[in-house]
Amino acid sequence: MPEIGVIGGSGLYRMDELKNVRELKIDTPYGDPSDLFRIGEIEGREVAFLARHGRHHRLDPSHLPFRANIFAFKKLGVRRLISASAVGSLREEIAPLHMVVPDQFFDRTRGRCSSFYGDGVVAHVAFADPLCQGLRELLQRSATGQGVRVHEGGTYVCMEGPAFSTRAESLTYRNTIHGAAVIGMTNLQEAKLSREAEICYATLALVTDYDCWHEGEDDVTTEAVIEILQQNAQAARAVIREAVRGVDLERSCDCERALSTALLTPIDAISEADRMHLSVLLGRLVGPSSPDQ
Repeated sequence: MPEIGVIGGSGLYRMDELKNVRELKIDTPYGDPSDLFRIGEIEGREVAFLARHGRHHRLDPSHLPFRANIFAFKKLGVRRLISASAVGSLREEIAPLHMVVPDQFFDRTRGRCSSFYGDGVVAHVAFADPLCQGLRELLQRSATGQGVRVHEGGTYVCMEGPAFSTRAESLTYRNTIHGAAVIGMTNLQEAKLSREAEICYATLALVTDYDCWHEGEDDVTTEAVIEILQQNAQAARAVIREAVRGVDLERSCDCERALSTALLTPIDAISEADRMHLSVLLGRLVGPSSPDQ
């Protein structure tokens, strides 16, 4: 079972570093994940890779099957999940081709489902620090070790999309959101669901542009983003390869116990149907369940 997962964003639809690859289709109660999972070895360690938007980029940020993706990683046995994501910069010093390891999120999405719970079972996970500190530190070291210009910390503003920001929005994010560093469209939901699944999650943000706030730069376009992504992809794969090598599977963070103080519905009040539905997530707390019980 792969205990390390990687989600590849725009421009990172596969990892050539994976050896002995097999593809798996994972069934979930939330429908199909974005694509088949590619399971293989990196540096002798088993890794599960998923292309966030599908290998042919057929899914936009507003229609990603976030719950299916994270549930499938959990079902595979993944305990540490690295997300590589294209972002725009909201700071002068964070230039295209730089990388950022954010420590906070600000939600500007609308109507996306960000929880496995709420329909018969209620849980409120702690989310003050939304990214795993240990995994963040590992990504920071790995990027530095690969000679990448990497910035530690900062807020990832998660917008709805799929259109890029208006100039008014971009300037507002930059000037009013605490610690705003980068802007993207996907990672907040992944982080929330990973916390509910007790999976360590961290973001390696790949800077492609200055959004549209920077008067001295051209406004962001898909064409310009793709050009930068092609340059960034090789460096991102090298950082991920280094991080996989350095992952300590013996976790000392609170991520693996996130549900211990989050579940409000008493165990004995959870229906058998809900136990079956959420057994992959709740198994540690409610024990094994089967239709015959």
